[in-house]
Amino acid sequence: MTKAARAVYDAPMQDHRTLPGPKAIAEFSRKLTQGPLGRRGFGEASLVTNWAEIVGTAQALGSLPLKIAFPRDERTGGVLHVRVSTGGLATEFQYRKELIVSRINSHFGYGAVADIRITQGHVPPRPPKAAPAGPPVLPPDQEISLQSRLSGVQDDDIREALARLGRRLAGRR
Repeated sequence: MTKAARAVYDAPMQDHRTLPGPKAIAEFSRKLTQGPLGRRGFGEASLVTNWAEIVGTAQALGSLPLKIAFPRDERTGGVLHVRVSTGGLATEFQYRKELIVSRINSHFGYGAVADIRITQGHVPPRPPKAAPAGPPVLPPDQEISLQSRLSGVQDDDIREALARLGRRLAGRR
């Protein structure tokens, strides 16, 4: 064996770091969206992703939050710029402006938005969210076991709610 080969063979093993295991997409999505959304005043992507829950499904299909313009060196009292697809929807947004501002601020937990500016233009269509799947169907023996455990509950509504919860929990296993 040559001197160079002996040196490589006898050298201590270097610290080879392994790649980390799987990570949740949420860890990366915040880093990926922080730049583009941050430049538009969206400190969090939650306003964009939860837009339908904030303004309502019908209004969300024809509208798009564009940016929040804050006063200099402040993160409160901003103006939310929204694009709507039709004049009728613009009128509805104008009519419901106070309610929408209130919902946005309760979503953030502070007075992030003070006003809304509405412009009319093209809003790209969004695919509707898939309907949530119904409760899983349990095998007959598990269903009988669940019903026997709930037989002591007197209130029908509570018993049915607990049965739905039990089916969902059993379906996760």
